[in-house]
Amino acid sequence: MNKLETLDILKKIQAGSITPEDALMKFCTEPFEDLGYAKLDHHRELRQGIPEVIYGAGKTPEQIVGIVTAMLDRGQQTVLITRLSLEIAETVMHDFPSMQYHRTARVGIVGDIPKPDGIGKIVVATGGTSDMPIAEEAAVTAETLGNDVVRLYDVGVAGLHRLLSQLELIMDAQVIVAVAGMEGALPSVIGGLVDCPVIAVPASVGYGASFGGLSALLTMLNSCASGVCVVNIDNGFGAGYLASMINHRRID
Repeated sequence: MNKLETLDILKKIQAGSITPEDALMKFCTEPFEDLGYAKLDHHRELRQGIPEVIYGAGKTPEQIVGIVTAMLDRGQQTVLITRLSLEIAETVMHDFPSMQYHRTARVGIVGDIPKPDGIGKIVVATGGTSDMPIAEEAAVTAETLGNDVVRLYDVGVAGLHRLLSQLELIMDAQVIVAVAGMEGALPSVIGGLVDCPVIAVPASVGYGASFGGLSALLTMLNSCASGVCVVNIDNGFGAGYLASMINHRRID
């Protein structure tokens, strides 16, 4: 929807020919922008509170540049690109030299990161150091969406005292993202200690019987701790996104 169309709707509201509710519905259901290789949903932020994010894997640098350009042209202040390889990122940075690239998370950010405006803190915890790439994807995603994030890495059940030494920190969290591979027990342990939602992320870390994260996924789905929800294997972005939604839900 361009400015003239938007202005026309606003004038109709002023004239009383359509209701504000009908106008809002029109804004929320406006068509996407068709770039040929991508269909951009510019009104996603209006409907969901969070603008569209670019999944970088499988896209060419030219496609990513085109999508970012279209988003910025429509007024999007911050563009998040996930699963972005270093090679592709270096090419994209020729067009957007100010892009921030987080190598561990494989995330690129074009634009300014907003100041945190969530209710409280999001804690991102991992069972081991090997889980950090997925945890960083969650953490950077949450930060880009306006959250105060605390990282708590390598506190898995193989040395439970490491987690218990941070008990005050995790009990003060508004929401916790727990990333673990192997048997994936960390979210259940945390879920039994805190009164906030725990988002469990199974990581594809472990030896043969871990089945690329499937063992951790099944453990987390079978968690005996209440308040634990589970995202897909290695889905740090989804966990960070959901954590941000929870951290921004205010009851008036």
